[in-house]
Amino acid sequence: MIVTGAGRGIGRALALEFAQAGANVTCCARRMQEIEETVRLIAAAGGTGLAVATDIVDRAQVERMVQTVLQRFDRVDVLFNNAGSFSCLGGVWEVDPDTWWRDVTVNLLGLMLCCRAVLPHMMSRRQGIIINMNGGNQIPGGTGYSCSKVAVARLTELMAKEQEREHTGVLVFGMGPGFVRTEMTEYQIQSPEGQKWLPSSRDAVLAGHDRKPEDCARTSVELVRCACPEMNGRHFGAGMDVDKTLAELKAAKG
Repeated sequence: MIVTGAGRGIGRALALEFAQAGANVTCCARRMQEIEETVRLIAAAGGTGLAVATDIVDRAQVERMVQTVLQRFDRVDVLFNNAGSFSCLGGVWEVDPDTWWRDVTVNLLGLMLCCRAVLPHMMSRRQGIIINMNGGNQIPGGTGYSCSKVAVARLTELMAKEQEREHTGVLVFGMGPGFVRTEMTEYQIQSPEGQKWLPSSRDAVLAGHDRKPEDCARTSVELVRCACPEMNGRHFGAGMDVDKTLAELKAAKG
C-alpha cells in the first residue's frame, strides 16, 4: 500500500498500523529523513516499508513513485491519500493568495494526481481501495483548506461512481480523522492567526478533546478489512464501529 504524508503525525500512525496488520507500506512525503524514520520504525516492529520522497503536486514525481512501488512490490492494493496542507489562516481579504492556493493545490490536485497514477493498475487488476483523508469544510479563516476539502469529498463520491460505472471492483472511501494534534494543527494553536480564527483548536487541546492519530489508523485498518461495495463512496470517521456501520448499510439496502 501507499501512504502519503507518512513522515509524521497521522500518516506515520497509518503506516505503522497497516504494517503491523501485514501490509508492505510505501511511505511518501517531501522530507526524506522523516519517512526514512517511519520505515525504520516499521522494520523495528518486524514489518516491511519503503521510503520514496515525493512532492505530490509534481505529476512526474508521483508517477515515478508509483512505478517504484510496482517494481518493488508488484502491486498497489491500497492508496491512502493522507498528505495535506493548512498553511493559510486569515480572512480572504488579508491572506496571501499564493499560500491560499497552495493549500488547495496540495489537498486537491495532489490527491487527484496520486489517484490518477494508481487507478489504471487497480482497474486492470479489478481490485483496489483508495481512502481520501477528509476534514473540516466550514472553517472561517481557513477557506483554502475548507474549499479543498469540500472538493475532496465530492471527488471521493464521484470517483466511486466512476468505478461502479466501469464495473472495476475498485472502492473509494473518505476518512475523517477528527481533531488531532499535529504539526498542522499546532500552527492553529500557537499562531496569532490561529488563536483569532480557530480558537476551538486550542480549546480542544486544553479540554483534552483531541484525538490520537492511532484512532484514525486503527479505524482505517478496519475499514479496509470490511471493505465492500455497500461502503463505496461513503465517508467514515475515526473511532467509529466499522462492523456496526456496515451492518446498518446492508440492512438499509435490504
